[in-house]
Amino acid sequence: MPENLFHVMENNLEEIKIIRKKLDLTQTELARLSGVSQSLIAKIESKRVDPAFSNTKKIFETLNRIERKNSLKAKDVMNKKIISVKAKDSIREIIAKMREYEISQIPVIDKDVKGVVSESSILEQIQQGKDIKDLKTEDVINETPPILSEESDIALITNMLKYHPLILISRYGKLTGVITKADILRKTYK
Repeated sequence: MPENLFHVMENNLEEIKIIRKKLDLTQTELARLSGVSQSLIAKIESKRVDPAFSNTKKIFETLNRIERKNSLKAKDVMNKKIISVKAKDSIREIIAKMREYEISQIPVIDKDVKGVVSESSILEQIQQGKDIKDLKTEDVINETPPILSEESDIALITNMLKYHPLILISRYGKLTGVITKADILRKTYK
């Protein structure tokens, strides 16, 4: 085996103890869940054994499964109160609602989701010389935000928030919440 490949495998084995502790698992619990002996876990963590690939794979698959199970879901971070406007609402009404709730974007929902209005889209129109009283919702509405399941993983949501100002959350086709970057920061960095 090339020396650099051995070094990579050795470093990965060192992660077992780090991940196990992060997940608050004992060696015995990890062994039971992985289908290996506790003594094997202890020997791996103390660098006294070079385990078979199949055992290493079982341990890492178990750690990965537990990590995924323990990860935050949309339902854990979503704001259950969906503040929205209707397509017929005036821009003044929309701005007033945004101010009242201290939000920078708001979904437009009639019978279904029509899109989202943001401070940026309103400001763009004002910058182009348009008067607020002459603006209509269709002048400032952006594309419909993504709608994800309550069970969606936080990693997916965080990635999507790079491209969308908000994510709508649903359960069985019914909207149940909304997530913005602020909601993620509020929940994950207490």
